[in-house]
Amino acid sequence: MAAPDSLAENLAAVKDRIAAAARRAGRDTAEITLIAVSKTHPVPWVEAAAGLGLGDFGENRVEEAAPKIAAVRAQVRWHMVGHVQSRKAADVIGAGFVLVHSVDSARLAGRLSRSAQENGVTQPVLLECNVSGEASKSGFAAGGPAEWGALAGEIEKIAGLPGIRIEGLMTMAPIAAVPDQARPYFARLRAARDYLRTRASAPAWSQLSMGMSDDFEAGILEGATLVRIGRAIFGERAA
Repeated sequence: MAAPDSLAENLAAVKDRIAAAARRAGRDTAEITLIAVSKTHPVPWVEAAAGLGLGDFGENRVEEAAPKIAAVRAQVRWHMVGHVQSRKAADVIGAGFVLVHSVDSARLAGRLSRSAQENGVTQPVLLECNVSGEASKSGFAAGGPAEWGALAGEIEKIAGLPGIRIEGLMTMAPIAAVPDQARPYFARLRAARDYLRTRASAPAWSQLSMGMSDDFEAGILEGATLVRIGRAIFGERAA
């Protein structure tokens, strides 16, 4: 299936929006990595996007990602951005993702640690945080200072696990009518990261993964270093 004719136009528009948000925030666009979320979209679309200069792609399920990773010959980096079941930890490690954005429990961290040790690798990860308190969202509770202390304790345990390296945090904001309504949630994640930098040991706290097609400008305004964008680049997902 050929990539949509609008792919180049869509990508250019997204890059313009990233640049505009970075200017508004007084930031350098070089600080922000665009991850094209290619879930449900076929290999030719990924290859076409890579041909347009995209170097980072995100997938939600390791079963879908593995054949794409094997098929795409361009030099691209793959990110796991979706929920990971503990029983799939070995598959995630084996797939060779440069970053797992969605470590949402100490149990999953432990499974990834064991698989990474068995494979002789160190897996960079982000801790997924629930900053909105919504029951529908996964992740460590991180809605405010009252929860950050408990999170610091959890992180101390996870940071000591061999085979994984914590590089930062990830979140998803509630669906909002306008992007700026997501800013308070992203600001909360940034504040949690700043708190944890001083109280929880980890090799790096450099990454904040926040912002998708509907709210990535808000993420950039609040310090996102990684934005996960699918629909605005590829169009609506296949059913």
